[in-house]
Amino acid sequence: MPNETILDSILDATGHTPLVRLSRIGKGLPCELLGKCEFMNPGGSVKDRAAYRMIADALADGQLDGNREIIDSTSGNTGIAYSLIGAALGYKVSLVMPGNVSWARRKISEAFGTKLIFSSQLEGSDGAITLCRKLVDEAPERYFYPNQYGNESNPRAHFEGTGREIWEQTDGRVTHFVTGIGTSGTVMGTARRLKTYNPAVRAYAAEPDDALHGLEGLKHMASSLVPEIYHPEELDGVLPISTDEAWDVCERLSRYEGILVGHSSGAGVAGALRLGRELAREGKPGVIVTVFPDRADRYFEAPVTTQIDVPGDGAGSS
Repeated sequence: MPNETILDSILDATGHTPLVRLSRIGKGLPCELLGKCEFMNPGGSVKDRAAYRMIADALADGQLDGNREIIDSTSGNTGIAYSLIGAALGYKVSLVMPGNVSWARRKISEAFGTKLIFSSQLEGSDGAITLCRKLVDEAPERYFYPNQYGNESNPRAHFEGTGREIWEQTDGRVTHFVTGIGTSGTVMGTARRLKTYNPAVRAYAAEPDDALHGLEGLKHMASSLVPEIYHPEELDGVLPISTDEAWDVCERLSRYEGILVGHSSGAGVAGALRLGRELAREGKPGVIVTVFPDRADRYFEAPVTTQIDVPGDGAGSS
């Protein structure tokens, strides 16, 4: 990000988010517990990094031009990022979202002028992926499809940004990294960069412990379409986190740290606390870093529930 006080574009505010020490929730552990405040990106989430990098790379190599419309499947945060970027750069954006996506994420995306297409709420993010691919196959000349689940620019954004920032912010003291799995871009790119600096850094993915979970934005890999960019063999392990545990940690973060974040953040911190307890049993110190992907207000619902009608073939638009 440029050093000037006045930025040329809101997109230049992407990245360079602070780390915050979780002193109260991690009290009694023999380690530092740190959270990276990705909700401070201009679009409000960690997905700004990947979306901006995917679009910038597509512009640079000519895949995206002024005649094409950006389209991708999303459970919300990447869609908001695409919407902001499209508005800032002058591109039309269409998003395919599960029919049960939160009201807040829907309204934020629409505020940027984005067209929303809803897939079956029963099929979750996998249903949105399938419908998006169908639309692109039917009109390849109309759309540019970044494919956040299979685009190497996604983890590259975190290799060049998130991982480097964590290393510099901790003065190279980081010993463990853990965050949730959605597309897997954050955990893969950040882990690769940290291990480039120091192969002894331990990196873990936190995933829902059940297919029928309540952690929006995260994937239970055994029951999901596995992202092409996900390579678990490069990680040191996967930590299963229950919905109740992640929700409980979110409540503790708001009550004891003053940090109001989404449930994917709760899963990451739950994983970090688990690693901290292992260090305590082993009598070892450590510096454990996790990610706060977004704020809790992304999950707030409207006072009156609005039913989204989804046609029988799974496709619907707002």
